[in-house]
Amino acid sequence: MADDRTSSTGTNGRDRLLTPGEVATLFRVDPKTVTRWASAGRIGSIRTPGGHRRFRESEVRALLRGTDNADVQVPAQTTATTAPLAGRPLVS
Repeated sequence: MADDRTSSTGTNGRDRLLTPGEVATLFRVDPKTVTRWASAGRIGSIRTPGGHRRFRESEVRALLRGTDNADVQVPAQTTATTAPLAGRPLVS
């Protein structure tokens, strides 16, 4: 019997479910950030009977592609060049 987690859709046509760690790897963020996005409603999640979060692979892939069928937008990452400097003058 095939493992539903090995293909993009399970044997019964349902979406593969990803862990916060797997989603974090795709977005190159910490798993806790993915959990915060879910808590804030920025990305949909499903709770397992044990209370763990799982994410639909199709929704995650849509977010990565930036397609319109995704309901949420992942915030742009702050980098050293875009982070506010809290009123400090730039030194060149």
